[in-house]
Amino acid sequence: MTAPPAPPLTHRQAWWLAIRPRTLPAAVGPVLVGVGLAIGDGVFRLLPALAALAGALLLQIASNLANDYYDFVKGYDQTDRKGPLRVALSGLISLKELRLGLILVLALSTGIGLYLIYVGGWPILVIGVAAMICAVIYSGGPFPLSAHGLGDVFVFIFFGLAAVVGTYYVQALTVTPLALVAALPPGFLITAILVVNNLRDIDSDRRVGKKTLAVRLGPGGTRWEFTLLLVGAYAVPVILVGAAFWRSDLPFIPFLILLLPWLTIARAARLRRMIYTAADGPTMNLALAMTAKLSLTYSVLFAIGLAFYSHLPIFNTL
Repeated sequence: MTAPPAPPLTHRQAWWLAIRPRTLPAAVGPVLVGVGLAIGDGVFRLLPALAALAGALLLQIASNLANDYYDFVKGYDQTDRKGPLRVALSGLISLKELRLGLILVLALSTGIGLYLIYVGGWPILVIGVAAMICAVIYSGGPFPLSAHGLGDVFVFIFFGLAAVVGTYYVQALTVTPLALVAALPPGFLITAILVVNNLRDIDSDRRVGKKTLAVRLGPGGTRWEFTLLLVGAYAVPVILVGAAFWRSDLPFIPFLILLLPWLTIARAARLRRMIYTAADGPTMNLALAMTAKLSLTYSVLFAIGLAFYSHLPIFNTL
């Protein structure tokens, strides 16, 4: 017996699909790391922290909407794609509505940004404007970043480094060396999410001339990129513990809380096996969601460790 067809999506469900909620943990994790740093340094401020979180979520949503819109307009999305349903390609949301939705999200981001600029001054203005522009030209404009192999760099800089350092800065109004180092793991893991996405789409992207870094590296090189990003993420806490122990008279044991993210190492190893042994759409979509969850879980544990020990003088001289 043939299964009955799935009921059509409502308009609200279509918009929820366009937002891509499975990717939103990627926006939360770096902010939590910035908050953990601020708590450890005794400079935590609730309103700027919440505003940074709202801004990060809105920029992630804006990037998702722009990607759905421009990948359809430019002909990159085809009916044979392995990824989740796209609302523009499927006609669930008209291009006009999707464009208006993108404008609305960017307007809300601007409102949040004005408050953060009031708190943090011109550095936040520069970061915010650059992030909003790149969220759109990631897929749109005459030189889309994603189609020229620059998407990974953009994600690492803005959704990783800038998100952590910016969150810390709007609370502390300064940047410490530790904040720069602590921004690396979230940046690595969020970039890993994009790597899984591009590995899944490598064949369809190659056919339509979308030269992502995955297309340029090929499947083998892309899997190596994913592996190196994981290695980098898990190496940073070890380096911090080693450096702190080397330069401090304090006992070694207290610093081990910085290794809390290593509780997720088995999940990371399982993800690596998945992308090395499967390339079908459903498995890669599952790996994508699991990588996003890994980035959030890792960031929560890393933030806890930083909140306890980032205030020690040794870390401000790393």
